[in-house]
Amino acid sequence: MESKRDSWSSRFGFIMSTIGAAVGLGNLWRFPYTAYSNGGGAFLLPYFVALLTAGVPLMIMEFGFGHKMRGANTLAFAKLNRKLEWLGWWPVMIPLVVCSFYSVVIAWCFNYLIFAFKGAWGKDPNEFFSSKFLAISSGPFDFDGLRWKIVLAVALVWFLNYFITKKGISNGIEKACRFMTPALAILMIIITIRGITLPGAAYGLNWFLKPDFSKIMNGKIWISAYAQVFFSTTLAVGVMTAYASYLPKESDIVNNSCITVFANASFDFLAGLCVFSTLGYACYASNLPMDKVIKAGPGIAFVAFPNAINLMPGGALVRAIIGILFFLCLIIAGISSSISMVESFASAYLDKYVNTSRDKLVRNVCLGGFLGSLLFSTGAGVYILDIVDHFIGNYGIALIGFIEVVVLAYVYKAEKMRDEVNKYSDIKVGNWWVYLVKYITPVLFGYMTVDNILSEFKTPYGGYSYLALIVFGWAIAVGIFVIGKILSKKPWPDERVLKIED
Repeated sequence: MESKRDSWSSRFGFIMSTIGAAVGLGNLWRFPYTAYSNGGGAFLLPYFVALLTAGVPLMIMEFGFGHKMRGANTLAFAKLNRKLEWLGWWPVMIPLVVCSFYSVVIAWCFNYLIFAFKGAWGKDPNEFFSSKFLAISSGPFDFDGLRWKIVLAVALVWFLNYFITKKGISNGIEKACRFMTPALAILMIIITIRGITLPGAAYGLNWFLKPDFSKIMNGKIWISAYAQVFFSTTLAVGVMTAYASYLPKESDIVNNSCITVFANASFDFLAGLCVFSTLGYACYASNLPMDKVIKAGPGIAFVAFPNAINLMPGGALVRAIIGILFFLCLIIAGISSSISMVESFASAYLDKYVNTSRDKLVRNVCLGGFLGSLLFSTGAGVYILDIVDHFIGNYGIALIGFIEVVVLAYVYKAEKMRDEVNKYSDIKVGNWWVYLVKYITPVLFGYMTVDNILSEFKTPYGGYSYLALIVFGWAIAVGIFVIGKILSKKPWPDERVLKIED
């Protein structure tokens, strides 16, 4: 059965693909804003500690698990214990849901790439984004029709997801990421250099890098740092387990994990330099303070950055080039992540149903994903996106991460995995790694999960009605778990694949 599985043609291709999966749209707006709102430079200390104590250990765990089991999430957990197969299906349902709205945000980027040629967002990017482009309705149940410019771009995104993923690991994802990941790095460096050479850049970078140590003892800051690492590295959703399952047997797991985590962190930091230097210029040119210029979340990309571009010196051509490069970065980061989400489910399904055509499966997944994306392409789309993203992140990834790390640390045994990942690794992990994954990481995930639940019941999220939160939040969060349980109950066509090979 193993002979039918694809494999990476090179270590470089694997690394570019894992970095591409980890680096996504959120790197360019979630990290800069999270750092800004959590003490600026002071946030970098807990962030770095979180990388060392959670990011690297968990990446080693997922790489090691997928590599040893020679299977994506479902096969890996089924091999560990047939009764745990549901823990393989549950996480890979999350990327399917996430990709349905993530593809819509990439579609926004495609539209803005075109807008950038002539600065179509005008003098008021905020008004253009919310009222003219998205034409946001009155609430989550006021759909108010489809936004056809977005729908057409969504169709393009899902076609690219299909076209790349249907070709498999070596001929599809690896070839695409060998180009996309270096291209993303080059483009980001170019616009960062432009940003830090603008007047007022130092003012913006000061907001990003100047440490506010009065906040360093605030526990919420540390939780935010760990949350950023967990979500930024694409852990606990089956992607990294699937990718590692295609590695050759004699692979350096520890080194690959460190490279992936720190490369992703480098993109985080580069995004911070890029965004804050540019927004610093916007403050300088408009004579406004940073808190009046910066916008939370996607607002950084679609409101604050276009506003900064409007104010840039050099004429219309320079402004167009900067805008095109920036939104091209977002598109590349988005596509490299979205194909990993499709692959997470595809690998899991194909491992169980080995006679299924990859082309047909991926086509059906992408068609279903496109239809799901239409919900987020309506006037109510931005509300629904906000609710779904909140519940998936807080009651999907955090909870799954907690259960996954406990199962692998105590059922599979962290000590056993330590020996396995060390076998072909130049850098060896010791008892410190075992201690982290058995005690520290479960406590952090557990605290995040409990804190999220308590916060949820204190006040309705985002001021939405309970009906909206139930329909678009709880129903989806619980639904993907139920679907995962149902899929795990189906018998394996060939039980021989469940045997763990030496």
